[in-house]
Amino acid sequence: MNHDLESTTAMLVAPGKGILAADETVPTLTKRFDTLGIQSTEDSRRTYREMLFTAAGIEEFISGAIMYDETIRQRSSDGTPLAQVLASHGIIPGIKVDTGAKPLAGSPVETVTEGLDGLRERLAAYRDMGAGFAKWRAVFRVADALPSRACVIANAHALGRYAALCQEQHLVPIVEPEVLMDGDHSIERCEEVTGAVLRAVFGALYEQGVLLECMLLKPNMVVPGKECSRSASVQEVAVATLRCFRRHVPVSVQGIVFLSGGQEERVATAHLNAINELPGPKPWTITFSYGRALQDPALEAWHGLDENLRAGQQALCHRARCNGAASRGAYTYEMEGEPVAIGSSAHRGKWHDD
Repeated sequence: MNHDLESTTAMLVAPGKGILAADETVPTLTKRFDTLGIQSTEDSRRTYREMLFTAAGIEEFISGAIMYDETIRQRSSDGTPLAQVLASHGIIPGIKVDTGAKPLAGSPVETVTEGLDGLRERLAAYRDMGAGFAKWRAVFRVADALPSRACVIANAHALGRYAALCQEQHLVPIVEPEVLMDGDHSIERCEEVTGAVLRAVFGALYEQGVLLECMLLKPNMVVPGKECSRSASVQEVAVATLRCFRRHVPVSVQGIVFLSGGQEERVATAHLNAINELPGPKPWTITFSYGRALQDPALEAWHGLDENLRAGQQALCHRARCNGAASRGAYTYEMEGEPVAIGSSAHRGKWHDD
C-alpha cells in the first residue's frame, strides 16, 4: 500500500505539473455562472467541467484534478464517466471530501470544517469511482486575536483524522490549511499565523500516524491581507513564504501545492515562480493546486456558449502552461503574449467556498 500511495503522490508533483482544483460546490459555481449570465444547471456544469478536462494537451501541465461529488458522478457527452475521461488523459482524478466550514462553538466568527462522519465509507466509494486522491480544506481567519487556539487545534485534528482515513483507504490525502487573505493584517502577521497553523497541523498528522511521504500539503502563500495598507512585492512574498515553510514543513513531505487564495491569476503565477527561483534548499517539490487562478480565464472565454468551448480550453491551457513553467522557476512575463504589470498586491475579491 505504501509504495502505491508514494508513487501516486510523486505523480501528482511530477516536474512541471500541478493540480487543477475544480471542486467548487454547486452554490459556489452557480454564483460564478450568475456573474457571467450563465444558467447553472446540471448539464451546464457538466459541459463546463468536460471543457476543462478535455482541453488538448492539458496533461502536459496538469497531473491531477480535484472534483466535487456532483462531478465525479457525471458522464461526458459521449457517456464516459468524467473520472475515466481524466484518467484516459493521464490525469489522476481527485475528490473533495469535507462537507464545509461551519461556525465553531464558542467562537462563531471562526469555523471548523466538518465531514468526518461516514468518511471511511465515502472514501471507499470514491476510490471505487476512480479517485486516486482526496482533499480537505480548513480555513483560518486572521485578526489581532484570531485564529484562536481552539480553532487551530480543532481544524488540525480534523485534518489529521481525515488524512489517516485517506491512507487507510489507499487514497493520497491533500491537506489544505488556508490562512485567509481577508482582512488588513500585515505580511508579518500572515507569516506568524501560517507558521502556528503548520505546527499544529503536522503535530496532528504525527499523532494520527499519517505517512508524510504519502500526502501533499496545500497551503496559502504568505501574503498581506487584502485591506492591508502596506503591500508586498513579489520578491517579499516569495522570501517570507519559503522562510516560513522551511521552518515548519518536514522534509519527508514530497510536495507543496499552493492554493491561489484569491490572487489575480498572473500574480499567483509570478509568486510561484519567484519562490522556485530563490536560492537554497527546497526539499519538497513546490508547485500549484489552483482553482480560480486557472479557471477564471477559461470561464470568461467560454461564457456558457458552445461556440466558445475551444477558446475556453485555450485559455486554460495558457494558464496551465505558465504555472507549469513557474513550478520550475522558468516563467517570464513575456509568456503572457502581451505586456503585463504584476501588481504588488493585486488581489481578487475572495471567492469563498462553503
